[in-house]
Amino acid sequence: MNEQEISGVVQAVLERMKNTGSAHGAGHVCTCKKHKMTLEKANALIEKVQAKASEMGVRAVVAVADQAGRPVSVQSMDGAYIASFDIALNKSFTSASLNMSTEALSHLSQPGQPLYGIQFTNDGKIVIFGGGEVLEAEGKMIGALGVSGGTAKQDTELAAYGREVFKEVIACL
Repeated sequence: MNEQEISGVVQAVLERMKNTGSAHGAGHVCTCKKHKMTLEKANALIEKVQAKASEMGVRAVVAVADQAGRPVSVQSMDGAYIASFDIALNKSFTSASLNMSTEALSHLSQPGQPLYGIQFTNDGKIVIFGGGEVLEAEGKMIGALGVSGGTAKQDTELAAYGREVFKEVIACL
């Protein structure tokens, strides 16, 4: 995605906000707790993902961000790679900021594809390999998950597991 395309997308969002009062619709201000990522939700999800990682023999770092890509909680399992901390954070940022999994982005960012080179934007925080997933509540994106520490396949599997188990987490809280 080049600067002109990014600028066009930003302009469209700003125009929509100007015309409707927000990015969500006329006067929409969501204060509903189920539509917000909370520390309680983030930690409950991390606990489940860590349990699955242990079953798989993976020592992971698990990060949960809010819908703006800001970290809510990050936990490192004993023995996790030091580098996995920033990678997990950046996977959660990537999924939140682009509203897509990093696995899906990996295909769109290959040479000749529409998002080729996107990993060089946002101060290098965009991750173009699996392990990041969008988290939703009632069809609304409320945050994102980033997992790092295993192979790319294991991270992708753990993040997908986290996305699915998040439905149970929010049902209990």
